[in-house]
Amino acid sequence: MIQLLIDGHNLIPRIPGLSLSDVDDEEKLIALLRAYAARRGAQIVVVFDSGNLGGRSRELSGGGVDVIFAGSNTVADRILIERVRKLKSPQQWKLVSNDREIQQEARRRRVQVVESDDFAGDLAPPRGRAQQAAENPDEKPSVERDVDEWLDLFKRRRHGHKRTR
Repeated sequence: MIQLLIDGHNLIPRIPGLSLSDVDDEEKLIALLRAYAARRGAQIVVVFDSGNLGGRSRELSGGGVDVIFAGSNTVADRILIERVRKLKSPQQWKLVSNDREIQQEARRRRVQVVESDDFAGDLAPPRGRAQQAAENPDEKPSVERDVDEWLDLFKRRRHGHKRTR
């Protein structure tokens, strides 16, 4: 199982279509993370700055994603460092952040570090047939093309060669 500890506000500006200036930037990221967790079977903890009371958000957590907000008297970086230090099996976790101080602590504890820029590319869902068809409406999906090619091949064989016994 993939286990990720994510610096939320560090990741948001690296994802096309998301911005820290969006009112619902955290919710958009969480939706992407839930889809990722479902596809990959991942357990994700994402930490954000500036939650009023701080702590785990019951409203936003779920679907393989635990959402933590830093309270008014702390910052996400401090919470991430504390969590890295308290991991029971650090080698089983990956930290997603570009913050050097958090990365340094993660490496000290043998937590694998993934740059936010690199992980942002992994968040995009794989291009499905529906998306391919929408982008190229005149082109048959690859499965249909394969079936057509096989049928053509077998038709030629049936009509072009006589079987002998």
